[in-house]
Formats: sequence, C-alpha cells, structure tokens
Amino acid sequence: MGTVEHPRVRPGTLEDRLYQARIAETAVAHNTLAVLPTGLGKTAIALRTVAEFLLKRPTESVLFLAPTRPLVVQHGRDVERTLFAPTPLTLTGAIPPDRRAALLHPPQVVVATPQVVSNDLEAGEFPLATFSLLVFDEAHRSVGDYPYVAIAKANRAGPNARVLAMTASPGGSLGRIREVWANLGIERFEYRTDQSPDVLPYVHGVGLETVEVPVPPEVQRLAIHLRTAVQRQAEVLRQLDLLPGGEPNRRALLDLGARLHHQIEVERGSGGGAAGIVWKAVTAQAAAMKGLHALELIESQGVDSLREYFARQEPTGGRRWTPALRAFLDDPDVRAARGELGRLTLEHPKVATAVRIVRGELARQSTARVIVFTQYRDTVDRLVGELERLADPAVRPARFVGQATHGSDIGLSQKDQVATLDRFRAGAVNCLVATSVAEEGLDIPSTDLVVFYEPIPDVIRTIQRRGRTGRVRTGRAVVLVAEGTRDVGLHRAAFARERRMHDMLERVQEEAARGGAPPPPEPRRVQRILTEFP
Repeated sequence: MGTVEHPRVRPGTLEDRLYQARIAETAVAHNTLAVLPTGLGKTAIALRTVAEFLLKRPTESVLFLAPTRPLVVQHGRDVERTLFAPTPLTLTGAIPPDRRAALLHPPQVVVATPQVVSNDLEAGEFPLATFSLLVFDEAHRSVGDYPYVAIAKANRAGPNARVLAMTASPGGSLGRIREVWANLGIERFEYRTDQSPDVLPYVHGVGLETVEVPVPPEVQRLAIHLRTAVQRQAEVLRQLDLLPGGEPNRRALLDLGARLHHQIEVERGSGGGAAGIVWKAVTAQAAAMKGLHALELIESQGVDSLREYFARQEPTGGRRWTPALRAFLDDPDVRAARGELGRLTLEHPKVATAVRIVRGELARQSTARVIVFTQYRDTVDRLVGELERLADPAVRPARFVGQATHGSDIGLSQKDQVATLDRFRAGAVNCLVATSVAEEGLDIPSTDLVVFYEPIPDVIRTIQRRGRTGRVRTGRAVVLVAEGTRDVGLHRAAFARERRMHDMLERVQEEAARGGAPPPPEPRRVQRILTEFP
C-alpha cells in the first residue's frame, strides 16, 4: 500500500487508503458527518481534508476542535508531523484569555478545545470569519449546550465555513442523530463499519470475550443488605405515589430528584416554602441514591471501594448530618452491612481476575500494551496498587485519570497526562489503568488488550473503549461480569443498544444516499411541573 501524495502532505506520513480518500473528497465539497469505527483513521481523513483546504484556500485558516486537552495536543502534533503548514497553534484553557487573541494570525491551523473557542466567540475575541474549514472531532458531543453547538451556530450565521464532523458513534437513537445533523449543518453522511467493502482490507479484528466472575457469599450478603435498604426508601416514595413498583433504578430516581428540586424552587419563588411531605420525598430519594451507589460498588467494583465510600460518608471535618445522610447511615441494613464489612478480609474476585488477565497478556508478549477501563478512581488506584505489588518487571502500570482533584484524590494535569501517554507509547509503561478520560481519541495504535472492569450500557462509551485495540493487528477486548449482579443486565443491554444503533445508521445512510437527511430534531419535551404532592 502506498502513501498519500499531495503538495501539502509530507511524503511517507499518511497511508493511502481508498475509503479515507473517498470520505475526504466528500468532506471538501460538502458539510460531512463521518462515522466509522475507532482505529480506522478519522484523524487521517481530517488531515487529508485540511491539506486540501491549505492548498486551495491558502489565505484562510483551519480550525481543528477536540474535546480534551490531551487530544488537542495530540492533533497538534499530528498536523505538525504530517502537513506542510505553519506550526499549528494549540489553544486550551491553559492559555489566559487576554493572551489568546494576540496569537491568532491567519492563515494558520488552530487546534483547540471547544470551550476556549466558544468563550472567545462570546467575548468577540475569536475571528471565525477567517476560517474556511471547521473540524469537529468526537462530533457525537454536538447536542444540548455543549460548546460545539454554539460554535456551529456562529458558523452558520457568519462565515459558513465547511464542516467535517467525525465520530465512532453519533448515538444510539435517531433523535440524537437528528440533533447532531441539525446542529452542525450536515449535508452528507459517510458511514462505514468494519464489514464495509472498502474498509475490510484494513481491519485487524477484535476478539470480544466475556469473563464471568463468581461473587462470594460474603459479598452477596452485603449486596442483599444494601438492596433491602434501597427498597426501604423506595417504599416511602411508592406510598407517596412518586415511584412505580419493581426494583428502583438510577434513571427513575434521578428523574424524580430533578422533579422534586424543581418543585421546591417553584414554591420558593412564589414566596412560600416546600411542604413537609416534599422534603420527606427528597430525603427518601437521596438516601435511595446513596444506597444504589453503595450496591453498585459492592457488586461491580470491590470491597475496598465500598469501605472507602462509607468512610467518605461520615460527617467529619465540619461536614454536617443531612436528613438523607442520616436516613442512609442509620438504616438497619446499612448498619448491618457496615458491620459485616468491618469483619471481611476478602476482596471482590474481580480484582484478582483483572490482575491475572493483564499479567497473562504481558507475559505472553513482551511488547504488548494493555488498557484497563473502570468507572471509579478508587478502583483505578486499587488495581494499580495490586499490579505494582506483583513486583514483576514485565508489568509496568500507570494511573490515567482526569484533571480534577477532589480532596486527597489527586487528578492528572494536562502535562502529566501527555507525559503518561508518551511513556505508554514508548513502552516505559505497558498498562494504563484508566477512567473514561482515556475513552476518546487516544492515538495508541499498538494496544493489544482492553479490559472492561465493568460493562457499561452507554453505546458510545462501549464503542470508544473497545476501539482502543485492534488497530494495527488483531486485538482482544475482555469484559468482566460479576455473576448474578447488575453487570449481567448492563452487558446484555450494551449489545442490544449497539445492534439498534447500527440498524439505525444504515437507515440514515440509505436516506442520505437518496438525497435526503434525517428530519429535524423534535422539540425537547419539557417535563410537566407537579403542582402538588399527595
């Protein structure tokens, strides 16, 4: 296979793939939404499109948007390495607002986070009219009040620059596709799967494995106590006719909480105070949410994660008792669970299973790279600690989390994130244990194994995680499922939602091929405000 030959592309830097050339050709002529699996070169498509705009419109700038600082840095490096262009300008929140405007001198390639551009546009400090091409990476974010939406709106109202939007998954519903399509002003749809004829020659495949982990009786008893505590609070809400029967779920409780707090604000705004029965419902809802979180931790994370959660609930250091906290910690089943937890010496077997799988992969091939994904930083820290305790020179783990710091939970700065990824690429680190910050856009082509410490129902995040492997050779994705827990339903739901998403994308593609487009998004439904509670 040859490489791309173009006046603005450095020789030998981009592999010439037919499907990438076809999508880039469409993107040059039309506002295009490109949807294709992670690892098939969305960045290469963007670079080919940018090169053409630099050639044909040399007096105008190009804006390359990405949602995170590490991704902005990465794209800036890609532009500098691949294209004959002025040194790209990377704009993130690390550069003060009063300095950013002075750095904009068209023509140039600007790689930026959308928050920075949106803020500067609002302040009248960003010259959008000087740009001929806008690239929206991870374009599935272009919904609601995410800054991509404001930038695209300003573009449609002003310069109307060409738009290239890229994602591995625009979402699991037609409504979300419609919203992305409308918000970005899309005209053409380019959709590929790993089975598309022009993609097949480049697919290395991903073997997906499910590893079922038995849950010890001691852990099961803790889960029973916590589930009973949640049901006790749910029964309070059912008696108030605010919650349907059956096992309460997070979505129903979150929706109820939003409704209750809206009701309180409405009553305060009218000069009155919320009725006692409303506060009773708020307390039960919040206590149920705490119980559900504790249940999730013991079922899908680990014993230590639950211990640390309970420790953080204690009203120490000036933290006061709230009615919800008291209702949660004083629940008889929560007290029983904490008592048993204090006597428990074992850990959830998921921890040992994850360590065993990682160690086996790295022992099997010395050049392997592994990413372990988990929802919680507590679990990240526990897994890194367990892998380090192996004292095995073949296993070199590193923690990879977001920038936010919460008390003793220290985040990773942008500089530290970039440095960790560089060490991972170089092999000084060969196992990243990461939260969701590592799901999107990381350019790590040599990852051989991805471990899901827990299944997740979100189709976009599932695809993003799995797409970290199988890029240059056949990869593996392993999902750990705790038997008899919510893991089982979440894993099943993830497969079903992904199937529905692909069916929906095929329908959109057929409609677009006939010259149509998804209908405009339906108006967002406003939830009716309850005027009184029983």
